[in-house]
Amino acid sequence: MAVLPILTYPNALLKAVSEPVSVLDEQLLDFVEDLRETLYSHPGCVGIAAPQTGNLRRVIVIDAQRAKAGQDFNSGPLVMINPEINWQQGDVLAREGCLSLPHLTANVRRARNIRVSYMDSQGTQHSLETRDFEARVILHETDHLDGLLFLDRVSSLKTDVFRRKRY
Repeated sequence: MAVLPILTYPNALLKAVSEPVSVLDEQLLDFVEDLRETLYSHPGCVGIAAPQTGNLRRVIVIDAQRAKAGQDFNSGPLVMINPEINWQQGDVLAREGCLSLPHLTANVRRARNIRVSYMDSQGTQHSLETRDFEARVILHETDHLDGLLFLDRVSSLKTDVFRRKRY
C-alpha cells in the first residue's frame, strides 16, 4: 500500500471525466487500498476520488464519521466503484474544503438527501439512501469523477470562496 500524491488545481486531469470501471481485478483492488491509505493519511479528510491522484477511473472512498459533522449519521467507511446519484432532494448551503484546493474553502449548495448506487470492492452492488453531511461528501467526490470542483458549484467566486484559515 502507498500514500498517493494529490493533484492540485489547476492540474488539467482534475477537469477530466473519469471512465467507468469494467474489470474488478487485483490491480484495481491494490489501487483502492492505496486510495484508502491516502484518505487516512490526511487528518480530517472524509473523502477522496481517484482523479485526485491522476487515476481517471470512477472510484471514490469516503468516511464521513471522521468529521464532527458526520458523527451523528453515517454509514462508516465506504468504497464506491462506479457510483451513480439516482435521486436527490432538498437544498443546503454549507462550507466545503478539498485536498485538490488546499488553500480554499467555499459555501456550496447541495442536496440534503440522496440515493446512490455503487459497487463495493467485492463486486457487490448497493443502493444507499443517505443524508446531510454524508450525502454532501458523496456528492463532492462524485463531482470529481465528472471533472467538477467545488469552484464550479459556487454561486459567486467573490462572495462564496474563502482562503482557508485552518488546516
